[in-house]
Amino acid sequence: MIRKIKKVAAVGTGIMGTQIATLAACRGYEVSAHDRDEQAIQRSLESIRAIIELSWKEPILTPEEWERGAQRVTFFEELPDAVKGADLVIEAVPEDLDLKREIFEQMDRYAPERAILATNSSSIPVSRIETATNRPQLCLNIHFYSLAMGVNMADLMGGRSTAPETLDAAKAWLRSMGCVALPVKKEIKGFCFNRVWRAIKRETLHMWAEGFVDYKDIDRAWMIAYGTPQGPFGMMDRVGLDVVYAIEMSYYHETGNIRDCPPKALKDMVDQNKLGIKTKEGFYSYPDPEYARPGFILP
Repeated sequence: MIRKIKKVAAVGTGIMGTQIATLAACRGYEVSAHDRDEQAIQRSLESIRAIIELSWKEPILTPEEWERGAQRVTFFEELPDAVKGADLVIEAVPEDLDLKREIFEQMDRYAPERAILATNSSSIPVSRIETATNRPQLCLNIHFYSLAMGVNMADLMGGRSTAPETLDAAKAWLRSMGCVALPVKKEIKGFCFNRVWRAIKRETLHMWAEGFVDYKDIDRAWMIAYGTPQGPFGMMDRVGLDVVYAIEMSYYHETGNIRDCPPKALKDMVDQNKLGIKTKEGFYSYPDPEYARPGFILP
């Protein structure tokens, strides 16, 4: 019998954590959230509104529904209060292994013994995090994409000891959220679709940074070929260039391959706080990015 998830706790309310918590609240779940910054949800909602305006897909929720759903999320300043009584705790903190292990240790300490512990990591397998807990059988990766843009899917991957029942419960929860689960049969860094997207990021970033091609022309080509309203650089702005940089660094730390090291030009943008939509400047300026203007495809 598949375990029933009723209460969800989100740890970290950046753009991704806010989307997860808010969608769960809109789908009828009791939802709590924790972040060191109590204003993070409101800032994230501003970015979500901007993302929806640039989306070409039917949104999962309207801007008004995102707002109403966020109001149903109970925010707690302390993590122990947020995870109390939860059936599923999912963290969405920055892509740093040590930080995630620290958060998982706290989640394990304060969440009910029955609670499933999930990471929304974009690249780190839960097998590297689960040993920070006493319940590896209840730990797994659930990696969401841009829910605000209507990308209703999530990578689903277990660790070394994840019980089949844990994966079944997570899959049922995703289905109830209106999301498609992308199960990964055997552990691989980057999971399912995110590993494909990562290959695109790596190549396009180096093509730009090493002066081979202008990033706008890469985006134009992508938009023409696939009929999307933005290309890889516009999409990286949406994700957040700090997040992109952290993900690329996680691959580089694992392989040591210089081709996996993100270019210095990207690090310079992060240092200048040019992070994309959330800071209103990245490869493009927001809320009126050049790729969304008439004539971008045919300048």
